[in-house]
This record gives sequence, C-alpha cells and structure tokens, in this order.
Amino acid sequence: MSTLTNPLKQRLAEAEPLFGLWLSLGSESAAEALAHAGYDWLLIDMEHAPNDSGDVTGQLRAIAAAHLPSEPVVRVPASEGWLVKRVLDAGARTLMFPNIESAEEAAHAVRLTQYPTADARDGLRGVAGAVRAGSYGMRRDYVQNANAQIATIVQIESAKAVHEVEKIAATPGVDCVFIGPADLAASLGHLGDSKHPDVQAAMSHVVAAANKAGIATGIFAMDSAGARQYREAGFRFIAVAADVVWLLRATRQALQEVRS
Repeated sequence: MSTLTNPLKQRLAEAEPLFGLWLSLGSESAAEALAHAGYDWLLIDMEHAPNDSGDVTGQLRAIAAAHLPSEPVVRVPASEGWLVKRVLDAGARTLMFPNIESAEEAAHAVRLTQYPTADARDGLRGVAGAVRAGSYGMRRDYVQNANAQIATIVQIESAKAVHEVEKIAATPGVDCVFIGPADLAASLGHLGDSKHPDVQAAMSHVVAAANKAGIATGIFAMDSAGARQYREAGFRFIAVAADVVWLLRATRQALQEVRS
C-alpha cells in the first residue's frame, strides 16, 4: 500500500496560495462535478448547509471518484467529539472548526482530531478499526499514522478571537486560521459591512499573527476579484465563493442575456 499522506497539510506550510470552493448544495453529483474544476480544495459545509455525517461520506466518495487532486475539507458545526469522530472515520483529513475564540478552544479542537499516542497523550479521538478512513480495517497502518495526516483549520469570527489570535495561531497542531468575514464584521458592530475599516484592520492583524506563527491565513471571497485582492493582502487559503453562488450567478446572467 502507498504511504498515507495529506498533500493539503503539506501545502498549507508552503508559500503558494491555495484556492478552494464551498460546497453548500449538499449534492454528491455537484461535489463530483466540481472536483473536475481544478480547485486545490473543496469544503463540505456542515455548519450552514444541510449535510449530516452520511451526506459528508457520500461527498467524500464523490470527490475521490474524480481521481484529481482537489482535497476535501469538512467544516464541522461545533467542536463536538462524537461529530468530529464520525467525520474523521468517514475519511476526512482536513477539518475546519468554527468560532474558535481562545488558545484553549483551539487546543481542544486539535485534541479531538488526535488518537492518544506517545506524541499526543491527550488525544481525544476514539479508536475504531473497520472505518472508511482505514480502508474498513484493511489499512493496518492507519491508526499509527493518522495523527500526522490531519490538518486543523480554526475560524476567527469574533472580536474576542482577534484579540486572542496570536495565541490561537501559535497553538500546536493548528495549520491555518480562517477568517469568517461576515461574522467578524457583525461581532465588531458592522453587520453586513466587511469592508469597514475596523474589519479590514482586524483582518490585517490576523494575517500578521498567522505569519508570525508560520501558518496560513484563509478567508471566504465572494468572487474572483475579491480572491485576488485577498491574495495580495497575504491570504493563502482562499475560498472563491460557493457552488450555490456560482450556480445562481451563471443562471441568472444567462437568463438576463437571452431576455435582453
């Protein structure tokens, strides 16, 4: 068998920007089709999309079926051990945790992804043998090597998180801090205005803290122009909108064109 690897974890440590797409439709077919689009990563959203652990498993299979290098990321809705365990057992290797506000919360998220081993004695992940992640028990080296292959992304979505971001970014096991611009703007008193100078200053502070810690900063962009601007601002893990956004944008534009 080939060596277990998570190329996205490795690439997060490099300078090259990584562009991804949010999967919000809860559709295996959409996930499989978009795996052919060439994005570095595709995020299966369990927080604001109608996905449960069964839906996640189906979309992980669909992305893998494309046999292309788009790495799936799963955003869990909360730092709950039972849910994280299911997602990892389903085969996810990169997880995003929403609304992390302290180094303690970041460390807990990391612990949820780790089996208890000599190098991670406080790991909280439960052990099961016959799971998809370990080829249903046929991958004998999975448990021994799984910890090193998990990438952990934590979201910075509040004023408190921005205040604590230096400590959060320096937490061992955190590979990327990801700004939720809408929630961050709301927390700073500027609901619906992520372009406000206060929000922009907070974003710059997060990027600086991540750079100091030697990890990547991510963000959600609404379009390709915004993604380019974020890239120039130092972000390296950038979502170029979502499947549902592009679906509606393209279909509405086509309708307007034929009616004009």
